Amino acid sequence: MAWYLLGKEYYKNGQIGKANYCYNQAGEVYEAFEHSKVPAEMLRQYEEGLLQSARERQAGRLRKRRILLALMLLLLLLIPAAVAPGLSQSNSEEPAAENAADVPAELPAAAEEGSPAKPISVSFTAVGADAVSGGQGLAGILQSAKTPSATAMLSMKRSGKWLLWKKKLPLAATLAKSEDGRVVYQSYNPAACDCQPPDSAGIKKQAAGWQEKQEELAVLWSAMRAYKNSKGALPQSLGELEKPFPGNWLGGTTPLMKKEFAPLRAAAAGLAVKPSPTPSVAAGSGGAEQGQAGGSSPAGGGAAAAEEAPFFTGPLTIIVDKQKHRLAVTSGNIILRNYAVGLGGDKTPEGNFVIKDKVVNPNGHDNGEFGSRGMQLSDSNYAIHGTNEPDSIGKDESLGCIRMSRKDVEELFAMVPMGTAVQISKGVLPEELVVPEDRFPSDAPHNQTNPHKVYHWLN
Repeated sequence: MAWYLLGKEYYKNGQIGKANYCYNQAGEVYEAFEHSKVPAEMLRQYEEGLLQSARERQAGRLRKRRILLALMLLLLLLIPAAVAPGLSQSNSEEPAAENAADVPAELPAAAEEGSPAKPISVSFTAVGADAVSGGQGLAGILQSAKTPSATAMLSMKRSGKWLLWKKKLPLAATLAKSEDGRVVYQSYNPAACDCQPPDSAGIKKQAAGWQEKQEELAVLWSAMRAYKNSKGALPQSLGELEKPFPGNWLGGTTPLMKKEFAPLRAAAAGLAVKPSPTPSVAAGSGGAEQGQAGGSSPAGGGAAAAEEAPFFTGPLTIIVDKQKHRLAVTSGNIILRNYAVGLGGDKTPEGNFVIKDKVVNPNGHDNGEFGSRGMQLSDSNYAIHGTNEPDSIGKDESLGCIRMSRKDVEELFAMVPMGTAVQISKGVLPEELVVPEDRFPSDAPHNQTNPHKVYHWLN
């Protein structure tokens, strides 16, 4: 039928040769319509039906194209442009070209020489190195409801399911808003961006301060949560967390904790803090890269920096690995510390506990069998404590307790509040130590001793 109709069109246009060819191809259809008594009106209606169907199909295609184009335009309006890593830089002052490679990929400069510098609000976040290269960290920042004028991403090394939080994390990339509202990406890995990154000394200095601040906020935040789990309400003042033994939820406080207590408490109340679950053997399966362990936080101090939750929103948890002789302080899937410890082999119990008592100089001595700090595990005869046998660290020589070196146990005492969950199991931590040279402030007031009790922990 199609050949016949095409031949009719050629015949109307005077192309007799083409018409005859089509008639020959039509065969019996041509004979049926040309030599039968089919009314001309019926043939005309049939032709118009075919044409109408073709028009409807074409109109449908056009509608789909218009809808797709409208969606693309809407996305372009809602999502700011980003320069992909690896594109070359351009310092030209000419209007932006269509090619994204012509967009300058650097943190907005302050001002020309001789002009007052424009303050830039820089926020920081930390993600796994694989998340940076895969774009997850970038995607998380772009989806943030409050995109700062500039955000710096620090890179954490991955070890299995864990991310390692070390001092002076490397700067991976920055995201900055240009004057026309676009988001510009700058990689600080020369191999990744195939470029010479801008000078990053200033950003790295701010990043180091941000990291120290986040550790202190993590300790205070975790102490607030532990207090609420026990008392049913958040503490009204910092003083409620630093009472003499046995009310010493915190081993000590810092000027930053005093400054940030009120805004951090407001953030905790706004987030409706829930009781912390006991960690499982699979602790650490969640993580920062999924947005559960943390987020970006302004680099500056004051209340503005704590209007939202700190980077480490998960409670601090202690995990002990009997196989590796390691004790880690974790938040989500991030390891803040990973110490070497001495254990008792099969005498050290496996399971879940909480820090019940935190004692300075157990039994009145800082150099006795329990060292200068002790943290009892639930209502058991086991504890995490110091030792006067430092050579036993890394070995199974205790009667079941967890032994630590003096510097390590004093730092741990200062970082983890009373009520901290403790999990003891096997094969869950990496071998690599995470112990900084510059320790967390660990000076503890003398009122955290307990002269009224003699401890008989299974040293």
